[in-house]
Amino acid sequence: MRKDKAKTYLETLKERQKESRVYRIHQATGLTLAEILEDEKHKSLYMKLAKVHDAQKLIELAKDVAARKNVRNKGAYFMRLLTKDDIRKYENIRRYENKKAGHGSKK
Repeated sequence: MRKDKAKTYLETLKERQKESRVYRIHQATGLTLAEILEDEKHKSLYMKLAKVHDAQKLIELAKDVAARKNVRNKGAYFMRLLTKDDIRKYENIRRYENKKAGHGSKK
């Protein structure tokens, strides 16, 4: 009797593990990127990127990569384009301005 309860509990846990629990917008964006790029293995990476970068630009870039038929590893190609693209340049400029503004207020 006890083994049956343990089995059903473990099965319940396995089923719950399959379900997605999205609480924030960057999590939903990250899951969308992983789905578009067919790269479920790195969904946490895409969630981190969605926290920092503009979600719309990331999705546009991912769709562009997914549309290219001759790309073997869409996730790697996406990251390569992301490092070259203006998205990173814009973010670096924004970080620099934030550091500069914060640095001047300390005495």
